[in-house]
Amino acid sequence: MFKNNVIDLSRHRKRKNKMSKNINTSKKAAPVVDMTERREAIINDERRKVRRTILTGFIGAFVVVPARPGAKGGLLKVEVYDISADGIAFDMSAKYGHYKKGDEIAMRVYLSHDVYFPFVAQVQNQRALAGEAAHRHGANFLRGTVNDEALFHFVKFIETVSASLEKDRGDVMVSGLKK
Repeated sequence: MFKNNVIDLSRHRKRKNKMSKNINTSKKAAPVVDMTERREAIINDERRKVRRTILTGFIGAFVVVPARPGAKGGLLKVEVYDISADGIAFDMSAKYGHYKKGDEIAMRVYLSHDVYFPFVAQVQNQRALAGEAAHRHGANFLRGTVNDEALFHFVKFIETVSASLEKDRGDVMVSGLKK
């Protein structure tokens, strides 16, 4: 005799329909939450273990491009996007190409037109910025290299100062003037 392996769910459906009719339908349904967006937000929050300070257009930074056969080396200006105790994010014009993950780069932060401090970073990620003709690089500071201590204090300084920065709107304030 042939045995049927199909499970009959009709009794279960009838019972479920009866139960749903007995539920008070005057209550509003709970909002539907897109768990994909929530999950991405949680992952991004967990990924950031350190506070970062957004610095677009705030400080001058350059990457040191070594000379190669057929190409002259030198300094290439980059725009620092943000900085944290662990690393730096910067944007580089697409016309100069981009660094790859794992590349070690020498960088300089200028405090005036001729005073800077150097440091070394390793690229962790890179992506093209849509519509901006630039690549954003995320890099970790390499510990045990030049200026570890200065870099630590510089980042702390930037974090502290950025909390109370104000934009100059042309209002001129003079104090200590006598009539």
